[in-house]
Amino acid sequence: MRNIVRRHLGKVVAGTAIAVTGTAVMVGITLPGSVSADASGSGRAAARQDGAGGSPAVAPGVVEQAPAEGVKGRGDDPLTDDETRRAETAALTRQQFAAGRDVAGKQGPQRLSVDLADPGPDRLDDADAPRRAEVVFYDYQDDALVTRTVDLETGKVERTATQQGVQPPLAPDENTEAARLLIADPLGAGLKADYKDATGKDLTSPGQLMLTSIVYRAVPGAQPAVLGQCGHDRCVRLFPKIPNGSWIDTRSFVIDLSSRKVGRLA
Repeated sequence: MRNIVRRHLGKVVAGTAIAVTGTAVMVGITLPGSVSADASGSGRAAARQDGAGGSPAVAPGVVEQAPAEGVKGRGDDPLTDDETRRAETAALTRQQFAAGRDVAGKQGPQRLSVDLADPGPDRLDDADAPRRAEVVFYDYQDDALVTRTVDLETGKVERTATQQGVQPPLAPDENTEAARLLIADPLGAGLKADYKDATGKDLTSPGQLMLTSIVYRAVPGAQPAVLGQCGHDRCVRLFPKIPNGSWIDTRSFVIDLSSRKVGRLA
């Protein structure tokens, strides 16, 4: 079932799904719902039956303590915390840190991810293959995606790839900054009014929202001039949710994190 309440932005949405259409992109957002065995709650009742006249009672689950994590992984083991820290340190020199800028304009490029690198097709099943990490940054100084491959044994950067116009999914810090820009912009008035209607409180910071997003790319004639560089610039459409509450529909707004401007789609 789907309930739509008309509000300042068009609607605050609560229900099972929102279909989000972008530039040749369709994203489905599944909203939380209440699911049980049936409306009468018989699923819960069945789970409580004991051995007399029903199924045996289920014993409480036991959570086992995770094994201690070593300093080094092996083969295709996930990166350990120590490996992740060493890869990040190796991937970013002082000079590169000083020259780069993150999403908030602070010194140092924006970290997006640190993952185990593919060992190569000839060593996929080799448990002793050299372990490498791929550290991915977005440098807002040059609007460039930077990927550095680090040999975890030697700590040396083996490869560096710099690309422009490549826009991977956004990191949580980028979603937070996008929400901050939207809240502060005059176009965020409707978002704040919807939040006030739903909660009775003023929306003053991104921390009051749960945030998901998709990258937005400009298509000729499909957006105002302020958003014309999206794709080269890092741009985002936000899907904010009130914790334990409704989604607020802000699909018509795009935040250009590179220029720090907000635009509205027709």
